Amino acid sequence: MSGEQDTPSLEVDLAGVRLATPLVLLSGCVGFGEEYTRVDGFSNRDAGAVCLKGTTLEPRLGNRPHRVYETPDGMLNAIGLQNPGARHVVDAILPQLDFDETRFIANVSGSTVEEYAEVTRIFDDSPIDAIEINISCPNVKAGGVAFGNDPEMSARVVTACRAATSKPLITKLSPNQTDIADNARRCIDAGTDAFAVINTLMGMAVDVETRTPVIGNNQGGLSGPAIKPIALLKVHQVHRVAREHGIPIIGQGGIVTVQDALEFIIAGASAVGIGTALFYEPLLLSKLNSGIGDYLARHGFSSVDDLTGTLVLNS
Repeated sequence: MSGEQDTPSLEVDLAGVRLATPLVLLSGCVGFGEEYTRVDGFSNRDAGAVCLKGTTLEPRLGNRPHRVYETPDGMLNAIGLQNPGARHVVDAILPQLDFDETRFIANVSGSTVEEYAEVTRIFDDSPIDAIEINISCPNVKAGGVAFGNDPEMSARVVTACRAATSKPLITKLSPNQTDIADNARRCIDAGTDAFAVINTLMGMAVDVETRTPVIGNNQGGLSGPAIKPIALLKVHQVHRVAREHGIPIIGQGGIVTVQDALEFIIAGASAVGIGTALFYEPLLLSKLNSGIGDYLARHGFSSVDDLTGTLVLNS
């Protein structure tokens, strides 16, 4: 057997979309795919996929500052979905992306079920490889309750988006809910093809001198290593439901090291999302790919798929 044949494969299948590596650059962290291409030594080819910034039907200016605040082992952000609108993204931004480098995933956001469906329909008529549904947005027709915190509303959004596209749908699940596994079941029944687990946790930081929230929006999403143990558990809980249906998971939340990525894969993730870590180590991807490959070789796994979901629970 040749050395080339002995080399484990980093390719993964995400709901029919073949990724060259299990690494996915997360929405909001890399702009519309060009954010880190200006960094010397960075290449989108090191990523299996790039998830574009959250996009709504109409342009949005986003929230008032401050929008980002560093916390111990993490970061709070409340950008407010600043984006130029779905039609501009499809007409002006997607043509500038190199689809030979990596796969690109749109991130659909909205304040009504109808908006989710319309933005999905716009991306359906584009070269985008898959569509991620950000169901953590507040439903303006239900008093601001986040779609993702209510299984019924989550399923309604997935159903509407499923009817608007034939592309693979990835539902981004919120950790800010009572039973994430039940929500996952409802979304599977509604037609999702994959999950992203998890979105950020809600948090706050206070300026003690002014006695006001540091974040202009008062609260923001907490990401980074601080949320990793929670994200890891949520991936495991969703995997126990999703594996019965062959539904893959992008595991995300605080992944910084090779060990972090491996833990998520073992817990049930087919791919892993990298976000906050890129802000202080933009060349992290090649290190992660190399480390994952070394681990697979050392433990006799021929591919990432073979390692996914191999967690052995204590009796």
